Amino acid sequence: MTNDKEAVLDRMPNIETAAPSQGRSLNKTERKAIVAATLGTIVEYTDWVIYATFSSILARQFFPAGDSLTALLSVLAVFAVGFLMRPIGGAVLGVFADRYGRKKGLTLSILLMSVASLVIGICPNYESIGIAAPIILVLARLTQGFSAGGEFGSASAFLIESAPSDRRAFAGSWQWFAINAGTLVSFLLGYVLASIGSDTALEEWGWRVAFVIAALMGLLTLWIRLSVRETEVFQSRVKKKVVEKSPLRDIFTKHRKDVFRVIGVAMAGNLLNYVWMVSYPSQVHLITGMPIRDTLLAGSVAVGVSLLLMPFAGMLADRIGRRPVLIAFALCSALWAWPSFGLLHQGISLVEVTILQTISMVIMTGFGAASAVTMAEQFPAEVRVTGIALPYALSVTLFGGTSPYIMTAMTGSGYGHLFWIYLVVISLISAVVYMRMPEMKGQPLR
Repeated sequence: MTNDKEAVLDRMPNIETAAPSQGRSLNKTERKAIVAATLGTIVEYTDWVIYATFSSILARQFFPAGDSLTALLSVLAVFAVGFLMRPIGGAVLGVFADRYGRKKGLTLSILLMSVASLVIGICPNYESIGIAAPIILVLARLTQGFSAGGEFGSASAFLIESAPSDRRAFAGSWQWFAINAGTLVSFLLGYVLASIGSDTALEEWGWRVAFVIAALMGLLTLWIRLSVRETEVFQSRVKKKVVEKSPLRDIFTKHRKDVFRVIGVAMAGNLLNYVWMVSYPSQVHLITGMPIRDTLLAGSVAVGVSLLLMPFAGMLADRIGRRPVLIAFALCSALWAWPSFGLLHQGISLVEVTILQTISMVIMTGFGAASAVTMAEQFPAEVRVTGIALPYALSVTLFGGTSPYIMTAMTGSGYGHLFWIYLVVISLISAVVYMRMPEMKGQPLR
């Protein structure tokens, strides 16, 4: 069985060919580590984002028939509720990974996410089982939130610790490559299912197929993750018996400043990720009346462009530093906040929507390229996963999880045209954090 896993991984694309190496080439073990972490996060975020992709259908399936806006707000509230579990998952799974290893943390998170997606996919609707339907949906979403809370910290630490010192940003960029790729998979699933069947078929069973496919993808990823080695950084800590027994207490007593810095580093990226990538297709549909199938196609093209750019942006962060890349991201985001929504109008073409979202996603590559490595470099190995996972999850909950609900509520109340101001404020706050933080390029991991 192990030899079969090795053979599968050996046939994966050679990641180092994405850009020329600045130092030594990534070896076989390092490439496998990146592949395993990346594939797992793709599955995790496919499972996580597909909920938002089918939010309008889920609203009709799991809540009583009535006002469509109220139903949509209900299902988006469940989307936000899932985020409440992310800090808990970040704390629990972060401590687990710091005590028992990054590999075990990654394995547990993908298993939880896949099972929860399967439950959503096969759960009867409100018409069949009444109030039990939304209760099951909430419980499954809470489990997904718990899983996602631990995934980012474990995967980021695993990637950065598996890379040579001058390739850390490049390795970390694959974390956001995976997040964007997971979103792309969810968009494509929605587009394909909307294209091959009628609207009635998509409503009745098509959305279930998407969740079941996403759950089954987790089985392959679980198999691959079980085949990779634990990072040498963690193994050396175990041998030296310096594994921290209380990582959660330690990050608040010894690394409090670093915890707040991670929240500041992540806040703009998390907000804009859910606004420009996850929610944008639905918002374009609501604002312009464009069919959701077309908005998903535009989103797929935009995210695809970001995937092509992400490894090269990571290389840039290794060359010029993390701060310049992140500062450019924040300032460009503030400037683009109004045009990204202000230029949407009735009758807008598919090409124009695609261009608008592509510009947004190109700007987002700056955050994706440098954020994971920046967070990982703030903490020593014995508390690294907890130090990334908990504050990052808090940032996601505060700024990412609430954004679809806030944006939809403002649009429904006639104030959607002012949402861009919120984007500008958060982007500028993150810009200040980036300007004030130390540059860690070329510094050894603690």
